[in-house]
Amino acid sequence: MTPVPGVSLGFGRQSSSPEPAACPCGGGAYGSCCGRLIAGEQLAVTAEQLMRSRYSAFTLGASDTKAIEHLLRTHPETGQTAAARRKALKESCRNLQWLSLKVLDCQNGSPLDQYGTVTFEARWRDRDRREGVLRECSRFGRGASGEWLYLEALSLGDGPADRKPPQSPSTTPP
Repeated sequence: MTPVPGVSLGFGRQSSSPEPAACPCGGGAYGSCCGRLIAGEQLAVTAEQLMRSRYSAFTLGASDTKAIEHLLRTHPETGQTAAARRKALKESCRNLQWLSLKVLDCQNGSPLDQYGTVTFEARWRDRDRREGVLRECSRFGRGASGEWLYLEALSLGDGPADRKPPQSPSTTPP
């Protein structure tokens, strides 16, 4: 994989530019794709757009505090403090390198919907060079102000292709 300037190389390493030229989600230029969502300058219009921005935030989170804040902002949890969640997310982002994203299906999640699901595959590599594919159907819903939020991962099965990356439960992408 050829490094793209500014894109996280995983394991806490990053290339020299502050922002990636290409968006980690594969949707085009970072600044016109996920960059504005991660920076908190724009809200996602669809559930898929939020899912893609969360994937991108996981790829950049090892060295980008805005990415970690985006992950916290878009997945409300009451079981842990924000400080504990922030620490767990940073650790997860340092320990995993996200390699690619493939969106397989979207159900609802349009600008007019209240709920939606996005099914995707995300390839990863850990510090021990083990690789795997996270296959997930993520459920999204609208928050109190109408913003899209990640709600939960829905099970797709327990086969070997669904091998989850090693991480704490609160850091599952997206």
